[in-house]
Amino acid sequence: MKEKETKADYTNESQQRILNLVLVLFGDVVNGYSVTALAQHMDVKLPVVTRDLANLVTAGVAEKDHETGLWRLTTKLPQQAMKVMMSIQRARSRIDELDQRFNRTV
Repeated sequence: MKEKETKADYTNESQQRILNLVLVLFGDVVNGYSVTALAQHMDVKLPVVTRDLANLVTAGVAEKDHETGLWRLTTKLPQQAMKVMMSIQRARSRIDELDQRFNRTV
């Protein structure tokens, strides 16, 4: 008899929430968001967002603008996003070179 395979569910609610918070923070990397706006956007209570932001600060990916009181991403993650965009640009250039090479008239 074949044993039934069970798929493990490694999903963790708090990890999913903090990843969602990072994605929300990408929405305005210049000005940032208030804790209240973040809580409303994520449909969670203020202390939950405050705790998640503290974890992002510990990881070095979020910061509070002490002049405005708003939260935003540090440059750490946006710099990684720029690496992705540069990689895509290099790949696009390579494809364009190959396209020109293969489409030359002899």
